[in-house]
Amino acid sequence: QKEDIEVTLLPAGHCPGSVMFLFEGGNGTVLYTGDFRLAKGEAARMELLHSGTRVKDIQSVYLDTTFCDPKFYHIPSREECLNGILELVRSWTSLTRYHVVWLNCKAAYGYEYLFINLSEELGIKVHVNKLDMFRNMPEILYHVTTDRRTQIHACRHPRDDDCFRGNRLPCGMTCQNGTPLHIISIKPSTMWFGERIK
Repeated sequence: QKEDIEVTLLPAGHCPGSVMFLFEGGNGTVLYTGDFRLAKGEAARMELLHSGTRVKDIQSVYLDTTFCDPKFYHIPSREECLNGILELVRSWTSLTRYHVVWLNCKAAYGYEYLFINLSEELGIKVHVNKLDMFRNMPEILYHVTTDRRTQIHACRHPRDDDCFRGNRLPCGMTCQNGTPLHIISIKPSTMWFGERIK
């Protein structure tokens, strides 16, 4: 049998370009989320998820369930996490220009919000290995750099943790102008909230 369906792509908020799929046809409406991250109230602002003044009648939802587990009872908002990281990075980098932060980012994408906000708030660009992956995201290009002489790094190496243990950034930096670097590592990860009871 053939059936005409309408497919609508909705922003998933997971990383730039990520989408949820809304399928609508004669047999009903289905929402497929994939990886998504929506703050409270964001779905209410998605016009394409609504019909008139109410949410469309969705018969089935295929939901990414990574954090659909009681141990993830409370995951702070993106803003709460950003404020905590900002406070830590600001206090560390203000000690001396040799105090640097390594953002231990495990995935290639999804940290753009963090990079942009750290750069805007602190006036420090974030070091990344290459700019290629951000070429189609012009809004972030101003906030990242390949210049290793910055105080915030999100550079990567196949053995990142080994590098860090040797007080060396993944890009190989250990000092500037002969002065050793003081490095702290921040691992932005939602998994942390499931590994702790409180």
